[in-house]
Amino acid sequence: MKPFSPKIRTALASDAGTLASIYNYYIENTIITFEVSPISNLEMLKRIQQVLQNGRWIVIESEGKVLGYAYSDLWNNRSAYEKTREVWIYLDNTITGHGIGKMLYKDLISDARKKGHHTLIGGISLPNEASIKLHEHFGFKQAAHYREVGFKFGKWIDVCYWQLILDSD
Repeated sequence: MKPFSPKIRTALASDAGTLASIYNYYIENTIITFEVSPISNLEMLKRIQQVLQNGRWIVIESEGKVLGYAYSDLWNNRSAYEKTREVWIYLDNTITGHGIGKMLYKDLISDARKKGHHTLIGGISLPNEASIKLHEHFGFKQAAHYREVGFKFGKWIDVCYWQLILDSD
């Protein structure tokens, strides 16, 4: 068996199809995202390009196969929020639970610190124990809990926001 040696890099235009496929699984099968219709490769490409204008979009791959992605972007476009970023992560649903999410978040958090960002915010629709554990692993604390703000698959869904203040440690 070959050793697992994933590599993290910036997302490329050529990744759009794979990333759309990863994300569409979550649209169609989970409450992790509140989108309800699959997105096209072109739509994913537009999103990547938009995020890369102000933020960071990374993928993790092993042996040429993209296993997941994460990105950080402006939390709000008002000037006073420029040091605050919102973070997202999506993994190929067949390879979760192997530390890949931690690798991606570690990279995003390290980069945010280097760039002088102050706060990271992650939204989690509930229930989602895996995402909560990932955020808590990196020191995120629950900052808000909104009840019944999304409606998907015939039920109301709560959303919590988790916050990491980067320069507090």
